[in-house]
Amino acid sequence: MVVGVDFGTLSGRAVVVRVADGAELASAVHPYEHGVVSAALPGSDRPLAPDTALQVPEDYRQVLRQAVPKALAAGGVAPERVVGIGTDFTACTVLPTTADGTPLCELPGLADRPHAYPKLWKHHAAQPEADHINATARERGEPWLARYGGRISSEWQFAKGLQVLREDPETYRRTERWIEAADWIVWQLCGRETRNVCTAGYKGIHQDGAWPSREYLAALHPGFAGFVEEKIAHPLSQLGGRAGRLGARAAAWTGLPEGIAVAVGNVDAHVTAAAARTVEPGQMLAVMGTSTCHVMNSDVLADVPGMCGVVRDGIVPGLWGYEAGQSGVGDIFGWFADTATPAAYAAEAAALGVDAHELLSRKAAGQAVGAHGLVALDWHSGNRSVLVDHDLSGVVAGLTLATRPEDVYRALVEATAFGTRTIVAAFEDAGVPVRDVTVAGGLVRNPFVLQIYADVLRRPLNVIGSEQGPALGSAIHAAVAAGAHPDIRTASAAMGNVRRDVYRPDPGRADRYDELFAVYTDLHDLLGRGGSDALHRLRRIRNAAAAG
Repeated sequence: MVVGVDFGTLSGRAVVVRVADGAELASAVHPYEHGVVSAALPGSDRPLAPDTALQVPEDYRQVLRQAVPKALAAGGVAPERVVGIGTDFTACTVLPTTADGTPLCELPGLADRPHAYPKLWKHHAAQPEADHINATARERGEPWLARYGGRISSEWQFAKGLQVLREDPETYRRTERWIEAADWIVWQLCGRETRNVCTAGYKGIHQDGAWPSREYLAALHPGFAGFVEEKIAHPLSQLGGRAGRLGARAAAWTGLPEGIAVAVGNVDAHVTAAAARTVEPGQMLAVMGTSTCHVMNSDVLADVPGMCGVVRDGIVPGLWGYEAGQSGVGDIFGWFADTATPAAYAAEAAALGVDAHELLSRKAAGQAVGAHGLVALDWHSGNRSVLVDHDLSGVVAGLTLATRPEDVYRALVEATAFGTRTIVAAFEDAGVPVRDVTVAGGLVRNPFVLQIYADVLRRPLNVIGSEQGPALGSAIHAAVAAGAHPDIRTASAAMGNVRRDVYRPDPGRADRYDELFAVYTDLHDLLGRGGSDALHRLRRIRNAAAAG
């Protein structure tokens, strides 16, 4: 048996898995007490800056204390039968620590400093720093920039680190290690710092065995010159490897035997590839939840405009791993359902015993494609791919007094599907073929959403066979780390689970979506590629008003 633990945006979940065939014996979920800290720090009423998204490290430890023992108990699994534990994390979720791994926000006198806390992936307040990083890299001709589609995101390590230096130099000075939560949680488990090739490559600008040069970093800010060598440099570990063995403290938290294998850390989307059996070239995996991450292996190295990154061995050893993504998907649907559902709809949903999403999906599902007369842009959390600009914001075009809530809901779903189609086109136009598409994540439970994606993409969709894809993927990596399988590909074949061609495109609907996609592309390019800076001006006006 192995245990996989997935640390998500709002909760962590543990699953107990049999190494022979990937059977999931039990799982347990533990919600983070503090969730996403975006309004004010715990115990404070001082407002945080716009686009701030922080978390509390103790919430992560509580997942180990609560979810792992509960999963073991629910499955009736004796702890001594477990041979390994693997973990994954949302990324880029990064935190400042001391040299021994203590989060700065847990030190005396630093609990009231926002920059002492972990910055969640959806922390987008470092967009000015990202802009500076990109402009300076272009001016200097930095060769690594093309590996990230030409732009580094505000979500990644360097932009967030530079923001700390600019806005809180004292916290930056006291930061001895700047580390992905994916690696920090492994540090908590086995008592030694490790760094994985996945987060280092995609989120940390590590390419061809090197980080950005000291000279480049000094050009960003004189005080940033030592960022790599002082705060992040560390030997990198291969995925599927063993980071160490479970320490006494973590064994007491989890109820697992001290000394079992602890797998090298990983990113939630990338580790899911093993669970979904998408480890061969051309198999794109879309992990659809609050956001969507698109990951794919290839034997081809190419520069794909707007991709999040391409990393050798970034998903499985021996192949180039590509990543792209959308910063808002399920979050967009949730925002609309929570803020724009009329009282009459809420009452109808309650009478039917369904939530607002199900009611809106039912009402929208019967519409002919294009009947609502709308096209939306899926930028409510900015754009990760292919524009890499988190100062962009959402748009709904075509509203009239006859527009109903289900019309807008459907248009938002379609917009996210158009965003994925834009990403797929960027890969294929760059010479990286996408041979099939598999979906995973929480949104696989909504047939309405997935059928729209199949129609928009003009492709059949495979669906992962597990509701706990990242946790299962982490368990698969734990099995490799423990020596139960020789490598990730073998373990994926034995323990992964996927259903093929579950959703097939309808040719007639696909034709009509081509017309809507052409309108989406016009708006996408006008508002996102420099035809108009209206959305950027709106963001500046908002930020100025928020600052008083």
